[in-house]
Amino acid sequence: MKINPKIGIDKLVFGMLQKDVEAIYGKPSKSFKDEDDNTIYQYNEQKLRLTFYKDENYKLGYVVGSSQELVLLDKKVIGRPVAEIQKELNTKDFAKWEKEEFDTLENYFNEPNWMILQTEFDDVVKVEIGAIINEKDEFEWKFKK
Repeated sequence: MKINPKIGIDKLVFGMLQKDVEAIYGKPSKSFKDEDDNTIYQYNEQKLRLTFYKDENYKLGYVVGSSQELVLLDKKVIGRPVAEIQKELNTKDFAKWEKEEFDTLENYFNEPNWMILQTEFDDVVKVEIGAIINEKDEFEWKFKK
């Protein structure tokens, strides 16, 4: 499953509606609302959690993945040392990372690509990627019907 910065993951493209996603992966393993009334789809087989934003007519705006098959720039991500991945990405518009720590977890956030690499014991355990928000404070939806 290829991570496409600013666009989505695999065949998922930011701006898709729930029906568009279901046409690809079928019904989710689990579906629920979060505290902001956004719709969350969980796909166990793909190890993906998708957020459809209520305030944006339930468009896909955020994806969290932990599949061993996640690939960024042709290299697997999950289970690898974060320093190694950052070194590989350093020449590819990923030079700046903000680090945040939570107990045994660390988040490395790259704002230009709206991506988080979450680590535990220095290895990446989860990737989060969101739709880009432009200078006008509007989402840049990439999905075109």
